[in-house]
Amino acid sequence: MDLSPPRGTRDFYPEDMRLRTWLFDHFREVARLYAFEEYDTPLIENEELYTRKGGEEIVQQLYAFEDKSGRRLAMRGEMTPSLARLVLQKGRSLPLPLRWFSIPQCWRYERMTRGRRREHYQLNMDIFGVAEVTAEIEILSAIVTILERLGLSPGDVVIRISNRKLLQGTLEQSGIPEDQFESICVLVDKLEKVPEETVRDQMTALGVSTDQVDRIVTTLSLKSLDEAAATMGADQSGIVELQQLFDLASSYGFADWLAFDASLVRGLAYYTGTVFEAFDRGGSLRAICGGGRYDRLLSTFGGKDIPACGLGFGDAVIVELLRDRQLLPEPERNIDDVVFAFAPDLRDAAMQTARRLRRRGRSVDLILEDRKLKWALKYAGGCGAARLVLIAPDEWAAGMVRIRDLADGCERDVSADAL
Repeated sequence: MDLSPPRGTRDFYPEDMRLRTWLFDHFREVARLYAFEEYDTPLIENEELYTRKGGEEIVQQLYAFEDKSGRRLAMRGEMTPSLARLVLQKGRSLPLPLRWFSIPQCWRYERMTRGRRREHYQLNMDIFGVAEVTAEIEILSAIVTILERLGLSPGDVVIRISNRKLLQGTLEQSGIPEDQFESICVLVDKLEKVPEETVRDQMTALGVSTDQVDRIVTTLSLKSLDEAAATMGADQSGIVELQQLFDLASSYGFADWLAFDASLVRGLAYYTGTVFEAFDRGGSLRAICGGGRYDRLLSTFGGKDIPACGLGFGDAVIVELLRDRQLLPEPERNIDDVVFAFAPDLRDAAMQTARRLRRRGRSVDLILEDRKLKWALKYAGGCGAARLVLIAPDEWAAGMVRIRDLADGCERDVSADAL
């Protein structure tokens, strides 16, 4: 039997779980700081939830199957469709604006590279009901807060920013039909993954002329927001929104994390405005996180649209970056006390002592076997406990226990009732 997990998946031994918990604790604390509420959904959904929009990578990457009742189901490829389902279920009864977050496990059958697996966990933070760019700023501020808490700086990470309306305006000016916009976005999103000529050929196959392709590529190559404004007009809606965003980022104090990148569009069809992705400055890893505005998400599922924006922040790439920067901690076991009975007839006393300590909120490892004191000392030190609580015959008869502080080796006798 092959004892390895399925290709592209991971086992989490206790030491791995401690690291994962450390990272997720940062995610949850930042969500708390920004007043987001946690939600969750089933790991499997109806396949139709993901396949309503064809042409995206996720449709081809689904882990889909038919259950014993003939229903077509799929393992969660991303959280946003599930979130849309939740919002549509509640409808107008939901008080806006919503600030929701989740840390789901997601599954996609895709080619694996460094930081890319077939399963991963991902922090999702979404705001529904705010049409202004202040919502994007709040999301971007949360990303920066996470990165700072992890020990990273603007010298390590850049958040690239653009707006889908720039490309949309170019297509309109070039006479390209609106119904081709999403297909072209999917192709543009591949530019960093495949040669430019391949993308050009695929656009031509859609019926886009060589001149139109040239104009699209020119827009994507704009190097600054000022250059984009000079080319497209300062009153172009995408330019206006980006200028507001960068001005607000300066006011918030994190503009040095941001950079304009006209080539960024993100391939998912539901984005409508601002889009962003964070990358390591060295360019050795894929995107750390990404997101944007998706004001027309709910209508793709037959509902009434609500302005919204959000982010997805995966666990895999950030761990690779922290490892490269030697910023990964080695979280230790969080054990307060090890309780050790000197003899089998003191086991009841040891159990009573462990129970008393646990009721006071202390983490207690009760030694369950007959062992020697030397072994207990080594064990307690090895598991990172703060104290060794010794249940000895004479002390227990006097209503006392002996506590050894493992940091300095000092011992003292304490009343069992006073623990």
